[in-house]
Amino acid sequence: MATTIWIMAGEESGDAYGARLAQALRAERPGLVVKGMGGRAMAAAGVEILLDSSELGVVGLVEVLGHLGTFVRALKALSERAAAERPAAVVLIDYPGFNLRLARRLHAAGVPVVYYISPQIWAWKRGRRHQMAAWCRRLLCIFPFEPAYFADTPLDVRFVGHPLLESLAAERDPSLLRDPDLVLLLPGSRRSEVERLLPDLVRTAAALRERHPALRFVLPAPRERVAEIARQCLARAGLAGLVDLQIDVGRTHHWMQRAAAGVAASGTVTMEAAILGLPLVSVYRLAPLTHALGRLVLRGLPYFTIVNLVAGREVFAEFLQREVRAERLVPALEAILPGGSRRGEVEAGMAAAVQALGAATAVSRTAHGGQSDRGAAGPRGGGGGAVARMR
Repeated sequence: MATTIWIMAGEESGDAYGARLAQALRAERPGLVVKGMGGRAMAAAGVEILLDSSELGVVGLVEVLGHLGTFVRALKALSERAAAERPAAVVLIDYPGFNLRLARRLHAAGVPVVYYISPQIWAWKRGRRHQMAAWCRRLLCIFPFEPAYFADTPLDVRFVGHPLLESLAAERDPSLLRDPDLVLLLPGSRRSEVERLLPDLVRTAAALRERHPALRFVLPAPRERVAEIARQCLARAGLAGLVDLQIDVGRTHHWMQRAAAGVAASGTVTMEAAILGLPLVSVYRLAPLTHALGRLVLRGLPYFTIVNLVAGREVFAEFLQREVRAERLVPALEAILPGGSRRGEVEAGMAAAVQALGAATAVSRTAHGGQSDRGAAGPRGGGGGAVARMR
């Protein structure tokens, strides 16, 4: 009987990581059956989709409450099926609000759990590390500073490197040259992000173009649905004609290699930009209640942008909540344009952050094994199969 492994991803970035992990697992063990929760990327990679996660990618307390019934039903169905089918291992990818609850149920049912891409316990709910140690067999981290946060637990923690290093290596195009007059607007892929950020990003673009008439602006949307959300948002705000904005679908990494700079919603896209060498200004805006609660647990965290946390300094200038307005963003963007006062500093910081992420074989190493030394900052390989040989 063929060995079966489940991969559980709840957001678009996790879906992409899950797809690449599934491919690497099959290369490690031909004949392996991979099932799970995911979206189009995992389905295209041959994963049998048990639950389509495309509508589960919401952020924040307020947003999650509106989908609570969906989450509860999904959690019950998946945990019961896992207990019945008993896969060799279940790999949980980030998405802690759902996946940690699933981990507890799977552990109770005796199903081995591997957590890949740790929840950001260094920012939110640090007590979760003890829950993870109780419910998970292994944790595979993608940032070098993360293992230290689990040093007081018995959990087997391994730094495996960031999967974007491997996936973006295949998308690099040396024929693309940077256009010094091209600026990207990257308001995120969730409706809530686009609606909260895009109007001020467009106002920023308009103000910037008044000072630099040669500038052009592109909004790379990951898919048509996001592009339509952006168009509707600008129309409702009366901003559709404020600046000449090209909305292009499905070529984000192409534009990241062509643009001179950009302004982006904090998230995975900032790490992608660093790897592809695009200087950014990082912004974010949450629902007021979510932000108010978040401030209580984010005290002491120096940055909210992951590139800055990895580098240990402010590489991308950050603007949160009411700071996201044109009069603050325009000078920050001017500073990172070609010839700007911070451009060289930002380029050096991006290179340092990327170097800290490890070698560009992260996904293959995740499937095969990772470093188990919690205190080290780089992977050594080995480990006897981090996922594929859990039993």
